[in-house]
Amino acid sequence: MTAMAPARTEPDLSYLLDHTSHVLRTRMAAALAEIGLTARMHCVLVHALEEERTQIQLAEIGDMDKTTMVVTVDALEKAGLAERRPSSTDRRARIIAVTEAGEEVARRSQEIVDGVHRAALGALPDDEREVLLRAMNRLATGHLASPAEAPQGARRARQKG
Repeated sequence: MTAMAPARTEPDLSYLLDHTSHVLRTRMAAALAEIGLTARMHCVLVHALEEERTQIQLAEIGDMDKTTMVVTVDALEKAGLAERRPSSTDRRARIIAVTEAGEEVARRSQEIVDGVHRAALGALPDDEREVLLRAMNRLATGHLASPAEAPQGARRARQKG
């Protein structure tokens, strides 16, 4: 005998958000790869340009663990796009400073990221796009602003920016 699956009473919001997020991340990764960057590298460059930030602060913004952040900054340094420097406000801390070459790459990568977002949103009519963005912002700053404490620590995508 075959068991009957329970009837859904609500749309599968988890699937919709997970699937669209996954596809958007893969498109972003492919577009940034054309200029030799990862989404994490882009995130670090852009946020390091905004103001003086430590590696720890940038890791928090990019939702990266310590090891991933070190590897990302190592890659940026190797490419000549960023460097670790002493902080001007805390001599114990080191900041990530973007080089001139890194500034140009950050500008280009932001254009790429904006283009990927524009293409995704461009698939919707203007009125639906505005509603989607308002609704997503409301969820992200309201009901879904903070994760719940999970007994086994739910896995989370590590890509922002």
